[in-house]
Amino acid sequence: MEHGLIAWLIIGAIAGFLAGKVMSGGGYGLVVDIILGIVGAFIGGWVFGMLGVAPGSSFIGSIVTAFIGAVILLFVVRLVNRAV
Repeated sequence: MEHGLIAWLIIGAIAGFLAGKVMSGGGYGLVVDIILGIVGAFIGGWVFGMLGVAPGSSFIGSIVTAFIGAVILLFVVRLVNRAV
């Protein structure tokens, strides 16, 4: 299922907000949550593709994919920040 621009913004906002809550207990603001969720969607899609798993192409499946990717992104950013 192809999502339009508004759907991507909503998916990004939801996934970024949820990832922020899970990883640090708070969101990062609407714009950063959207960016985090959209980048997370690409990372999650790549990871799921490498594993051969498909959570689905529905709206909920897209949120799950973006959320998992956003959590991975935040985890890697924290590892890099601790190393520096």
